[in-house]
Amino acid sequence: MPSNQIQWFPGHMAKTRRLIAENIKNVDIVIELLDARIPQSSKNPEITTLCESRPTLTLLNKASLADSAVTKLWERAYKENGKAALAIDCITGENLNRIGDAVRTILSEKLKRFEEKGMTGRKLKAMIVGIPNVGKSSLVNKLSGQKKAKVENRPGVTLDKQWVTTTQGFDLLDMPGVLWPKFEDVLTGENLAATGAIKDQIIDTEELGMILAKRLFELYPAELCSRYKLNADDICDLDSYDLLCAIGKKRGFLISGGDINTERTALMLLEEFRSAKIGRLSLERPEL
Repeated sequence: MPSNQIQWFPGHMAKTRRLIAENIKNVDIVIELLDARIPQSSKNPEITTLCESRPTLTLLNKASLADSAVTKLWERAYKENGKAALAIDCITGENLNRIGDAVRTILSEKLKRFEEKGMTGRKLKAMIVGIPNVGKSSLVNKLSGQKKAKVENRPGVTLDKQWVTTTQGFDLLDMPGVLWPKFEDVLTGENLAATGAIKDQIIDTEELGMILAKRLFELYPAELCSRYKLNADDICDLDSYDLLCAIGKKRGFLISGGDINTERTALMLLEEFRSAKIGRLSLERPEL
């Protein structure tokens, strides 16, 4: 499948858009979860439109997989644009204890009005939104202190809304992950596919492996060469297919006749990128 055709919008995602629109009036704030490796590509423009009537806290999840220096740039970019963003990680627990305070800071004026009206016991309500496989279910479970949401490392597991009480002083309305019907930018589809937000079954794995190999050599040549014992001077002029083959050859992924098993190589490269075995890598940087 050509990269400019990477699309995935099952029927339940249209239902999620309706759920968000119907329930936005019932919450005080929106918590939008993005992938710290691809904050721009993992930001659903339709969610922004559907939730524009409520303040938003942006959480850059999977921070332990992303380049920490680049993540700091993203946090700075949000702050300079007058928006709140916090890097978190549901595996390491990074900054999870700061989410409640961030919510209360954003809603400080509203809390003051509650206090003036004698409504000090009213609990804040937040809606958590994001694309598939960005870690929403894991975050819900961490914030609730128990297993409320089903967690799997594949997109499209949570299929309906649910209210959850958190340990940080607010109730959380968990929404299923939702993409948007058409990615206008080829790069967006490639980034979402590389990080696993789109089901692998609908993608040409070898092509995605070729794209990822080339991107990683452009962005992180030292890390790529170190992981796969490559010489940068030897591979700098290779096209994406030959670069994938060079990686497969170093790993010994050979088939009969001495050819490289490029499908196996691509699967390995995707797995090692997604699990940060190559290093903490980010595919997007903010325009500062």
